[in-house]
Amino acid sequence: MPAYQVPKPTKPPKMKKKQVLLVASGDLRLSANQECWPAQKAMEDSLAEAIADAGYELVRAHPYKAGEKHGFIGSQKEGMDIFAGIDPKAKLIVAEAVWQYSHHVLSGLLSHEGPILTVANWSGQWPGLVGMLGLNAGLTKAGKKFSTLWGEDFADKSFRRKLNRWLEKGKVSHPIKHVAPLSSVKIPSAEKKLGQALAEQLAQEKAIMGIFDEGCMGMYNAIIPDELLHATGVFKERLSQSALYYETTQVPDDEALAVRKWMEDRGMTFVTGKDGKTELTDEQILTQCKMYIAAVRIADDFGCDLIGIQYQQGLKDLLPASDLVEGMLNNTDRPPVTSRDGKRVLFKGKPVVHFNEVDECAGLDGLMINRVHTAMGQPVENTLHDVRWGDWDQSGTVDDYVWVFLISGSAPPAHFIGGWKGASSERQSPMYFPFGGGTLKGVSKPGEIVWSRIFVQGGRLKMDLGRAGVVELPEEETQRRWNETSPPWPIMHAVTYGVSRDQFMARHKANHIQVCYANSAKDADKALLARAAMAEAMGIDVYVCGTRKGDKPW
Repeated sequence: MPAYQVPKPTKPPKMKKKQVLLVASGDLRLSANQECWPAQKAMEDSLAEAIADAGYELVRAHPYKAGEKHGFIGSQKEGMDIFAGIDPKAKLIVAEAVWQYSHHVLSGLLSHEGPILTVANWSGQWPGLVGMLGLNAGLTKAGKKFSTLWGEDFADKSFRRKLNRWLEKGKVSHPIKHVAPLSSVKIPSAEKKLGQALAEQLAQEKAIMGIFDEGCMGMYNAIIPDELLHATGVFKERLSQSALYYETTQVPDDEALAVRKWMEDRGMTFVTGKDGKTELTDEQILTQCKMYIAAVRIADDFGCDLIGIQYQQGLKDLLPASDLVEGMLNNTDRPPVTSRDGKRVLFKGKPVVHFNEVDECAGLDGLMINRVHTAMGQPVENTLHDVRWGDWDQSGTVDDYVWVFLISGSAPPAHFIGGWKGASSERQSPMYFPFGGGTLKGVSKPGEIVWSRIFVQGGRLKMDLGRAGVVELPEEETQRRWNETSPPWPIMHAVTYGVSRDQFMARHKANHIQVCYANSAKDADKALLARAAMAEAMGIDVYVCGTRKGDKPW
């Protein structure tokens, strides 16, 4: 017999019956993990106390790393090594008080055999809610069973009751009676015919989705498998951020300066300083304006109907942030860009539809919004936001629960109070962006919106649609919400119709939410139904969530 070296996999130690494992997925960037660790530690301590009161012991599956000054899993490889050494049948909690890269833990979670619970605190400080929703969406896409909990106070009786249920039964669920399949909703013939015609046109005259390096920040949920996307009539053009960097370096200063002047002439404010390490500088803005021109030209080169730029992994070591660029792209009224020979104005009178963080689900949605709203004469500008946080209005202006939809700067000025005059640009956090760069900041104007999300589940594309209103809050309340989250970023104060906070959290399959305005509540209802009809004709399973304005049923 040959002397093969047969491997003997190590057998992880078995956990005791009353022990629960905890893992904490973190950022890929050391600076972020270090700065966010205190909030994570406080959240874990509170969770451990709740579990101890239930008669269980919370055991960290990986230690605090004194040399790195944090206790997060900081890479996919580290996550694989950790999961290889833990009891595969143990009860397991993924606790998140921060933004996290889902692929750090996804491989281990998919092979884990025991009950899985994702938990987030209810805080806007670091986007733990965003991180948990992203991970939940990834697990949903992968077909992995899990439970999820969230809460401001882990000592709250309702939270403890649900936690105890999971500890004893291995699962906990939440009611989602606000969700209705499209088959139960009557679509008027005009909107139905429009949606079906747009879907037929897209199937015949196919569209190109330009992607500057696919996959971003571990968001497995944000990647649409090619075979699912192709069925809708949309095909990917996989572009490289290296090409974007090179093209940026080829743009002359005078063209970039003209872009900045265009914005300033319309009232845009740049909050600048001299210290590039912590402040927004003129040089950073100049480079961002060059990147904007470069992105438009590359989109034209490849005939792209929409493009998405990564959230700067790789580029962050070469260029300022792309957020100002992305907000400009998404606006109809934007600085003109000519072809390299100066003979053509590119995408004249139109936005260059951009999907932030190369979230392909948001990209497909954005393309559909653009086409439906163009046909209906409604505002075409749209953007994704993070589902960052929410709170009751403390100013007493409205009685509703008000969501904080917040994104890193890619929102179009058409969404802001005052448009370009209400827009400003502030430096992105040095924790994430060593070379700086500004946001496109503003307060979203009051009005009627349609919110939506495309996601993957059970090997199919699915879509949730709902209605909401954007409310205007006093400056002090807006600032309070910014201070609780990220003050340089654009903010939207949203009230979802017929969908409570916990209903939304129980259902939403993404860290992002897509939003677009309509000219009136009636127009928003029609636009929602037309897009629902288009999606259904594209082979997407559609669900309508909540109610119309005033609790009017669908």
